Amino acid sequence: MKIRVLAFASAATAVGASEIELDLPADDGLESLKRTLSRNYPDLVPIWDRLAVAIDGELVGPDAKLHEGAEVALLPPVSGGRPARALIAEDPIDIAGLVRETIPADCGASVLFVGTVRNHHQDREVVRLTYEAYKPMAEAALERIARELESATEGLRVHIVHRLGTLAVGESSVVITAAAAHRAAAYDASRAALERLKREAPIWKREWYSDGKAVWREEEPLGEPSSGD
Repeated sequence: MKIRVLAFASAATAVGASEIELDLPADDGLESLKRTLSRNYPDLVPIWDRLAVAIDGELVGPDAKLHEGAEVALLPPVSGGRPARALIAEDPIDIAGLVRETIPADCGASVLFVGTVRNHHQDREVVRLTYEAYKPMAEAALERIARELESATEGLRVHIVHRLGTLAVGESSVVITAAAAHRAAAYDASRAALERLKREAPIWKREWYSDGKAVWREEEPLGEPSSGD
């Protein structure tokens, strides 16, 4: 059977490509795929235990089976149409437009969070960042986060936009709007949305330094996988 493997961030670096195709025996599972990839791409071996794996956009466990045409994504720990509440953006974020479109007139309080590229990290000068994502799964994760926050508070409205690509210092990487009847709910939702997207959305950040070096910031483990049947 033929499968497609998508690799992101440090996994792509280890493989030397963001996408490869493999031909495996029918009914093979992830353990067989792991052996094949480890043999062909030995740089994956030291990072494999840190990877989450998704099949066709769903996180799975190590016993999951593969099928003809499966799309397997290798997902390192995350840095952290258009769904109704979330967007992964390839272009600069139109903050004014987002505020205009997402703050309802019946909400008495709104909070705007803008995450920007800063010029340093741990005493090293940062010159730019590169964001990469498993886009369908990332958009679904952001949509789920916003939807669950809204369902917990009557009248709350949450929207999340996250950039991809290479961003210069000062550019906006993530924008969150939270609107509610009262300010406490809006503040709480904005903070919760940011903390959850860092943990749950397969989005990775690579820092580029003034000395020419670069590092993937992979710090938070991705969310719990579903059981693979």
